[in-house]
Amino acid sequence: MTLSRAGSPAERPFEDAAQEVAPWIVRLARIGYLAKALLYATVGILAAQAALGSGGRTTDLGGALRSVVRAPLGDAMLIVIGVGLAGYAVWRVVSAITDAEGRGRDLKGIASRVGSAVRGLAYVALSVAAFRLAAGSGGGSGSRSKQLAARALELPAGEWLVWLAAGAVLGYGGYQLYRGYASKLGRQLSLAALSPGTARWVVALCRAGIAARGVVFVLIGVLLVRTAEHRDPSEAGGIGESLEMLAGMGRWPLAVVSLGLVAYAVYELLNAKYRRIRVT
Repeated sequence: MTLSRAGSPAERPFEDAAQEVAPWIVRLARIGYLAKALLYATVGILAAQAALGSGGRTTDLGGALRSVVRAPLGDAMLIVIGVGLAGYAVWRVVSAITDAEGRGRDLKGIASRVGSAVRGLAYVALSVAAFRLAAGSGGGSGSRSKQLAARALELPAGEWLVWLAAGAVLGYGGYQLYRGYASKLGRQLSLAALSPGTARWVVALCRAGIAARGVVFVLIGVLLVRTAEHRDPSEAGGIGESLEMLAGMGRWPLAVVSLGLVAYAVYELLNAKYRRIRVT
C-alpha cells in the first residue's frame, strides 16, 4: 500500500472539501465509526472469552448493545452510540446518492452504492434499538433474522426472495474476503501520520479484521441458504448464529474469527480517525 505524506496536495483537497461542504455529516460519520468499533469489539471479546473457556458468549450487535446498557453510564453511552450510528447511516445513504466515494456509474459502481445505502438503512434500525434500550424499552432482539425470514417466506415467491438474500449476503461476505486480500486501504485511510513500519502493521491488522468479518457474513449466507432450502425460518441467523456455527467447528475457529472481529474494531477506530470522507 502506498502512503502519502501528511498535508500533501493530493490529500488536502479531499479533506478540506469534506469539512467545507458538510462538517456535521463528517463528524457524525466519525462518531458512527467509533460506535461500530465499540460494538464489534464487544462481540469479538465476548466470543473469544467463550472460545477460550473464560466466560463470555456468542452474540450479535444487538447483544453488544445490551452489554453496553449494563455497563457504568450505560444509558448515556447508548445515546452516544445511537447518535453515532444514525450519523453513520446518514453518511452511507448520502455517499450512495452523491457517489462521494467515487465508485462510479457503471454496473459495479451502482451495485456498490446500492449496498452502501442498504447498510445505512440497516444501521438506522440498530440506532433505533440503541435509543430504545437507553429509554428502557428493550430492543436489539437476537431473533430479528428469523422474524424477517418468516415474513419473507409468507410472501408470494418468498422462497426466491430468501435465495436472493442468501446470494447477496454470500456475495458481500466474499467481497469482504477479497478486500482483506487485496489491501486497498490506502484509498480509504490517510495513514501518513504513522511511520511506514507502524502503517504496515496497522494495515495487516485491518486486513485480518475485514477478512474475519467476511467469514462471518459468508456463514450468515450459508444459514440463509439452509432457510431457503428447507423453507424453515428457524434456520436463519445473524452474527450471533454464525459465531455459534463456528463454535460447533471447534474452539480455535471461533477464537480466530472472534479475535479477527476485535481487529475489525481496530479498523473501525482507524476509520474514525483517518477515514477520507467527503460529501459532494
